[in-house]
Amino acid sequence: MTNQSILLGSMLLSPLLFLLQGQLRYWAAMLLHLAVIVASSSVAIAVFQGQTWAINTGIYLLGEPIRLELDALSAFFVMVINLTMLTGAWYSGGYLKPYESSKSVIELSFHRFTYLWLHLAMIVVVMVPQGTPFLFAWELMTLTAFILVAFEWEKPESVHAALNYLVQMHVGFVFILIGLFLIQYQGGGSFSFSGLAKTQMPVQAFLLLLIGFAFKAGFMPLHTWLPHAHPAAPSHVSGVMSGVIIKMGIYGILRCVIYLPKEHWMTMGATILIVSIISGVMGVIYAIMQHDVKKLLAYHSIENIGIIGIGIGLGMMGYALGHPVLATLAFAGGILHILNHSLFKSLLFYSAGSVYQQTHTRYVEKLGGLIKKMPYTAFLFLLGALAICGLPPFNGFISEFLIYYGSFNHIGAGDMNEALILLACILSLALIGGLAIFCFTKVFSIVFLGSSRSASTTGAQEVSLSMLLPQGLIGLVILAIGLVPGFFVHYIEQVAHLYLPDASLPHAYLDTLRYVGIASGIFILLLVILVLLRSIQQRRVEVAYGPTWGCGYTGADPALHQYTATSYADNFVQLAEPILGVETHYSPFAETEIFPQTHHFERHQHDPMEANLVEKPGNALLYYLQKSAVFQSGKLQHYLWYGLLFLIVVGAMSYLKLL
Repeated sequence: MTNQSILLGSMLLSPLLFLLQGQLRYWAAMLLHLAVIVASSSVAIAVFQGQTWAINTGIYLLGEPIRLELDALSAFFVMVINLTMLTGAWYSGGYLKPYESSKSVIELSFHRFTYLWLHLAMIVVVMVPQGTPFLFAWELMTLTAFILVAFEWEKPESVHAALNYLVQMHVGFVFILIGLFLIQYQGGGSFSFSGLAKTQMPVQAFLLLLIGFAFKAGFMPLHTWLPHAHPAAPSHVSGVMSGVIIKMGIYGILRCVIYLPKEHWMTMGATILIVSIISGVMGVIYAIMQHDVKKLLAYHSIENIGIIGIGIGLGMMGYALGHPVLATLAFAGGILHILNHSLFKSLLFYSAGSVYQQTHTRYVEKLGGLIKKMPYTAFLFLLGALAICGLPPFNGFISEFLIYYGSFNHIGAGDMNEALILLACILSLALIGGLAIFCFTKVFSIVFLGSSRSASTTGAQEVSLSMLLPQGLIGLVILAIGLVPGFFVHYIEQVAHLYLPDASLPHAYLDTLRYVGIASGIFILLLVILVLLRSIQQRRVEVAYGPTWGCGYTGADPALHQYTATSYADNFVQLAEPILGVETHYSPFAETEIFPQTHHFERHQHDPMEANLVEKPGNALLYYLQKSAVFQSGKLQHYLWYGLLFLIVVGAMSYLKLL
């Protein structure tokens, strides 16, 4: 049986999910996902081994035969998609169990069906080279993601977030469509991205495509759908959205860069770099202010998209400036960070989902002390947090290290302007990393350490093995990339060769990566030895367990004797308040108040970009639409007059054209 037949068979068998219930439906869905993974991954592995793969499917779309083909970029994305979709489907087996009592069989079956078709749509997106089937697969990906986000449709915020996502994705779709039309009708010769190499307006077409794909990726200021959709979706869907769906925007940008004439790389690379630095820095700043743990992780997705964009932009500029090694390192770092982010961000969303399943809240101020009740979840969240902060010996360090390494080694190789560009990249990555550490120390300490802050954690206990195992698998891959980075960079380098065919990393750079892996291995070995020695020593000690120390005063609310998320970030908020859009709500004590009444203090951050670019124009449009409702009088004679007036206008325009 061919790989094409397996993919087609998975599509045809997917309706069977509506006939099954409970665990049988779950295992059937897993088998279909595994079939898609085996069929597509085997082809991707063959491409990485130097083989070429392209087929005609025999299926026609609008009279055009659909072809499927893979190069190193497509093969890389196939592997990223498959790994994240597998762990998401696996994790959902335990996560969705509580919904079986509140959701109908049809709703749960439709969720599994839609999740499978999202998987298939993304595989097709990275396989089709032609514009028309690409757009159909792109739209299918958007619609299936929309349905998955609206899983809890009975909640108004879920429906609002899903519709917000759908509308903004279609705005991006229009930009992509116009860009492809511009390519076709300005000398490109075909309705496809490859026409960028021939079109007479490559910069204009690339900018249109860049904007369209930036909506999906979540670059600022086109990110406003993302902090709403991620919290509203089920946690396994949030992990997939952050892990791979937003990366489809990055795939589109990388695909277009291949065909963009090299003489435009400097200008377009600078554009991507500036937008990426803004997205990375502002994303992590906004994340620090969040009290909803999933909304916080959503802003960190914007931050990491910025890091990926820094690698892409610096790679393009490095080539234009005549530094092929810098360009290769930057491209390799940005592309590897696509994989790395899909791993640690899906892990963080799954861990946050485990906390939500047990406590029924995402609000960090109501949590605390969960490390005692959910130790494995706490450990896995900590692993993801260390990785996303770019700390060794984890995978996030390796991809950022490649960008750092290239920047530091070439900062003195050019003129002052080149040095300033590299310095901006170094400083922005350092700032992003430092603020990320600040943010995740806040989240981990407030959620898992200290004492419980509310009754939400009373019944919390560790989640099922079916939810822990996929997270453990992700953790192993995170460690593998940190310990043997050279193995993974070898395949990433094949993707980078699509942009720089004659460039390769010198042995000195590869040796440095090997030394980094060895140092990481030694560090982990020493840590394991220390843990073993401590466990041996503790065998002779009688360990006593008790409540967390309350600073000598435990008679009041826990918020009075331990940090809250608001107080932890207070000093930072005072520094960054002009750009944060912070709103503080509190009821002050009255001077004459002898016996204190109930008071409150709340601080919220409102995204200024969303307010100015989405809410204000949207409210203005709604205002004028409401004004135009005067024409909807409900009287038949008025509507007849409208039709007659329309015919008069059309007739007048035709008459003027004839003159």
